Amino acid sequence: MARLGMQVALGTSALLQELEVEKATSLKGKLASVNPILENLQKKKEDRVKQFSDIWSQIEKLNVEITGFRDAVTIEEHDLSIRKLTEYQTKLRSLQKEKSDRLHNILEHVNEVHSLCGTLGVDFRKIVGEVHPSLHETCGEKSTNISDTTLEGLSQAILKLRTEKKIRVQRLQDASASLLELWNLMDSSEEERRPFEKVTIKFRSPENDVMCPGVLSLEIIKQTEAEVKRLKQLKVSRMKELVLRKRLELEEICRYAHIEPDSSTAPEKTCALLDSCLVDPSELLTNIETQIEEAKKQSMTRKEIIDRVNKWLFACEEENWLEDYNKDWNRYSAGRGGHLNLKRAEKARVIVSKIPAIVDNLMSKIFIWEDERNVPFLYDGVHLVSILEEYKINRQQKEEEKRRYREHKKLRNLLLTEKEAAYGSKSTLKPSNSFDRKTNMYLTNGYGNGFMTPIRRISAGGATPELLTPRSHSGRYNSYFKEARRLSAVAVSKEDAVSLFASVAGSGPGSPHT
Repeated sequence: MARLGMQVALGTSALLQELEVEKATSLKGKLASVNPILENLQKKKEDRVKQFSDIWSQIEKLNVEITGFRDAVTIEEHDLSIRKLTEYQTKLRSLQKEKSDRLHNILEHVNEVHSLCGTLGVDFRKIVGEVHPSLHETCGEKSTNISDTTLEGLSQAILKLRTEKKIRVQRLQDASASLLELWNLMDSSEEERRPFEKVTIKFRSPENDVMCPGVLSLEIIKQTEAEVKRLKQLKVSRMKELVLRKRLELEEICRYAHIEPDSSTAPEKTCALLDSCLVDPSELLTNIETQIEEAKKQSMTRKEIIDRVNKWLFACEEENWLEDYNKDWNRYSAGRGGHLNLKRAEKARVIVSKIPAIVDNLMSKIFIWEDERNVPFLYDGVHLVSILEEYKINRQQKEEEKRRYREHKKLRNLLLTEKEAAYGSKSTLKPSNSFDRKTNMYLTNGYGNGFMTPIRRISAGGATPELLTPRSHSGRYNSYFKEARRLSAVAVSKEDAVSLFASVAGSGPGSPHT
């Protein structure tokens, strides 16, 4: 029975052994013939068990490496057939192939992690050590772990590194683009560009092509972003200077054309906007350049009228000078520069005589200009037609005052003549000139050339209306006119004329002073 059980376990045929046993007649002979067979079968069983044990130990080891768990399985000695042994061998080869595939995958994963860590400037040993310590150990005491947990950990590490790489590539591309733009704008030297040449060359490359070691490290990205920040601050400073320079150019054009510049780009506002970084300096500069072009166009359309205004102002100044000159008692003296004043006075009389025509022609040009554009013609923010109309009214009042003054002077001379005829001698009374004393006083300008400088004063009571020009009109209407000037204060009030007449008449016959 023992022999039969071992034969069944080993899967061998017992026919030949049965024939040999049957040849023996005696029991002792049969026993002697069976013993060798049992010994042979026992030896085969031991060898077969050893084969099964070796194969199963390898299978168990591979299962532990792959799954990470050990299965407590015993060898079934009742089934030690070749078929079972072949089945175990097939399973062992399958596990060996799976281990080889896993080792290949892990090696690929580790290589990719190593490449990404080099590009990002990250510690490779730290990354793989967090997955499994065996991935970076160089000694052979411990084999590389190929479990599902290790593969999953490597996959997660690669995904995390790829995401980080994508973020850093985008940061570096943005910083590099800004850096190139600022270099071109600021005209940076080669010495300033050299430390960042590698970065600017790689920034145009696709994400997968950026593989240079350390090119995406946080240190390099921070250095690049710091350089961009420095250049932006320098750009704001330079752009502020450029914007202010353009603003001065705009104000100069507006001053020449006597138009008000746009207040949205006033220096204080532009400086505040640039300091707060609320507006792009390039856009602000473009806005001011647009205003400059618009101001130039307006200046061209206003040029003819502005030239006529300047001609009128010059005539007003000559009129003012002529009136000052006529009040100079020494204008006919042979002093130094007297002949020059005489020539200038002749020219001034001709110019002054043309003032009414100049004003009328100027107003007609303004009306035509306003009809074409359907907007009022402003001169430093004030309607020019209003200034001219007021000037004409004041000029008429001035002429009327002059006429009254001449009549008053004739009356005074007549009274003096009658007084002289009555007393037979010239009165020692010096003619009163309250007009000159009350309205204007003049001093020479200190150079001895006969030019007169008026001393201005604020008249009270019945002061003579002033002649207003665009330069004097600003003192009453807006602060942009900085050259306020009176054309004339040559007039006399009715109260002054009455007081003068009373002073002269009171010194005649029957006067209490005689």
